[in-house]
Amino acid sequence: MVGNGPGQVAESRILIVGLGLIGGSLAAALRAAGFGGISASGFGPANEIVSCDPDPEEIARGIAMGLIDRGDTRLAPLVQGASLIVLAVPVLAMESVMAELAAALPAGVLDGETPRVTVTDVGSTKAAVRDCALRVFGRMPSGLVLGHPIAGSEKSGVAAANPRLYVNHKVILTPSAETAPAAIARVRALWQACRAQVLEMDVERHDQVLARTSHLPHLLAFSLVDTLARQDERLDIFRYAAGGFRDFTRIAGSDPVMWRDIFVANREAVLASLDDFEAGVSRLRQAVEAGDGDTMLAILDRASHARRYFDSLLNQTSYQAEYQMQPHQRLTFRAAPGGRVAGRIRVPGDKSISHRSIMLGALAEGVTEVKGFLEGEDSLATLQAFREMGVAIEGPHQGRVTVHGVGMHGLKAPSGPLYVGNAGTAMRLFSGLLAGQAFDTELIGDASLTKRPMGRVADPLRQMGAVIDTAEGGRPPLKIHGGQRLKGIDYDMPMASAQVKSCLLLAGLYADGETRVREPAPTRDHTERMLAGFGYDVVREGDTCWLTGGGKLTAALIDVPSDISSATFFLVAAAISPGSNLVLEHVGINPTRIGVINILKLMGADLHLTNQREVGGEPVADLHIRYAPLKGIDIPVDQVPLAIDEFPALFIAAANATGTTRLRGAEELRVKESDRIQAMADGLAAIGVEHVVREDGIDIVGAGGSDVAYGGGRIDSLGDHRIAMAFVIASLRAGDDIVIDDCANVATSFPGFVELARTVGLQVNEDAEVAG
Repeated sequence: MVGNGPGQVAESRILIVGLGLIGGSLAAALRAAGFGGISASGFGPANEIVSCDPDPEEIARGIAMGLIDRGDTRLAPLVQGASLIVLAVPVLAMESVMAELAAALPAGVLDGETPRVTVTDVGSTKAAVRDCALRVFGRMPSGLVLGHPIAGSEKSGVAAANPRLYVNHKVILTPSAETAPAAIARVRALWQACRAQVLEMDVERHDQVLARTSHLPHLLAFSLVDTLARQDERLDIFRYAAGGFRDFTRIAGSDPVMWRDIFVANREAVLASLDDFEAGVSRLRQAVEAGDGDTMLAILDRASHARRYFDSLLNQTSYQAEYQMQPHQRLTFRAAPGGRVAGRIRVPGDKSISHRSIMLGALAEGVTEVKGFLEGEDSLATLQAFREMGVAIEGPHQGRVTVHGVGMHGLKAPSGPLYVGNAGTAMRLFSGLLAGQAFDTELIGDASLTKRPMGRVADPLRQMGAVIDTAEGGRPPLKIHGGQRLKGIDYDMPMASAQVKSCLLLAGLYADGETRVREPAPTRDHTERMLAGFGYDVVREGDTCWLTGGGKLTAALIDVPSDISSATFFLVAAAISPGSNLVLEHVGINPTRIGVINILKLMGADLHLTNQREVGGEPVADLHIRYAPLKGIDIPVDQVPLAIDEFPALFIAAANATGTTRLRGAEELRVKESDRIQAMADGLAAIGVEHVVREDGIDIVGAGGSDVAYGGGRIDSLGDHRIAMAFVIASLRAGDDIVIDDCANVATSFPGFVELARTVGLQVNEDAEVAG
């Protein structure tokens, strides 16, 4: 799939064959862009739009509307001088039109690296059009570019022409190996002049996707309306139809002849998608007949939340469209200097615990109630993945989620890859959980996650008997082959990683015998705590924890504490801003996560824990922090694993401390969403903070005591949410604005970050632009 920026049409004459809605709207869009007649618009001194249509009245109407310069019912008189020809005729008419075109065109004009004439089409089924070309030309000419604009209307004819029909709509090009790049560029420029988003994919994929997303819905709408109309000859039933019925059946008003042709031309793909639909309807019918509420809820809830979730994602993902056709939204933060931080706030729920609550709740027997669930994109991806595997999940609604567990062996094979967004935690934990299932699965993520190493979980899982394929370098996607018999292992982790530990413990639930994991330094223990909360026996002695496979999980109540990683940005904001006084409520203070608290206190922060208590097996407290001057320290190595996700914010604390802060033993930072050591170092350099990068850490020379600790600048966050939020906080002591690019992923861990930052006193704004 390819998308480009604006193009320029440099054609002398464009011939549109078929002056209906699609062809007429193309002409109208080109006219609106300044193409046609004598022009100083950049299209050349003189150019024209001509059209061929079997209906002379349509041609006359097109001329009267100012859409075309001239036209004819015959093709041959219009071909001479045309440099770009658009076939906007029904698919079943395509072969006869191509044959007439082949007879009219001079020999060789469609061939070569730079064909003199380029031909494209607008058919919604591409294999049928390709086959027509092969029969007519005996080959795929290099100047033929098959295409399909994803746009339309229930109206037809040139009178319905709309110059905005293609604005922000997709146009899919399906070039063959023989297609000349120069011809593709000309067709791309044509559609971009109409302000469409141009993409590419292969013919077969196009036809499969369109059969499911366009052809099947039209077929169902026509069928439903026809069925109801035949049941009630007077059509009284339609008097009582609500808006939902009208919305769903609106497309049944489309051109019947066109859709008949489409169903015939794309028959195999339409039938395959219809088979899948009928199987789904059959499952729902059986659940209704049996009064099976859980199955009905699983189907309805999965569909409802899938629809909303598809709309909510910001990045290109398989969820937004089956073939990744949504635009990528680029988000920029602009943070102004100055201010102080004050108030009482509660940050979103802990992402690690939110992930685990859904995973274990799905595998438990009974209904698990979750409060404080983080409604960020990563956690929503975990919810959706389990819905894809047949689990009924209600919510989230204001942080509440209800999971109807299916038991240890109740998951079902998903219909396609499971998308986990930007969440390395989800992908690594899923790999262990799915290694013990009876079915195959594939785990995919966004562009950032695709760069992260997964060999650290794949290798020990293979020792347990799992069969896992990874991309080059042990990176995603992960293809996990089900039906394997796992065996427990005794594993010494080469690095301190809670994700690896948790992955192996989850695989151990399905393994024969005992699974033991030994860690070189303490890591977060949310998985062990939550397994115990779900009634599964987990033992821990010293640096080793273990469990025995074959047990079961029992539903539990989960109250997710606020995420200390999210709280860290506001702790640092208050710590570096004179006059600040802030309380963060209900923050998780798990002993394996409080490295940031310990480090800030060592640096001199005025930080106190109040209202300490335990909720659902996890310790929580309110964190009260006031401004106090910070000093540089050598960060204790034993605190590094306990604060691994908090270091981007801690680097900003160091930049505002007096003296030098030294970090060592933090190699893990180089394999997060970005190389966080280098990304932060680049950002610090951009705003003028003195530092020295080390292989396993960094030395940061702070400017404590100065009202302005550093300058402003422009930061590339590399799509890493923590880098972006860290430099927003840095603006409090900057001398000028800090502009941070590529911030869309902040929503993955901290939805509502900008609003909350403004609430406590930061001056930050966001600016979104869509890059096609």
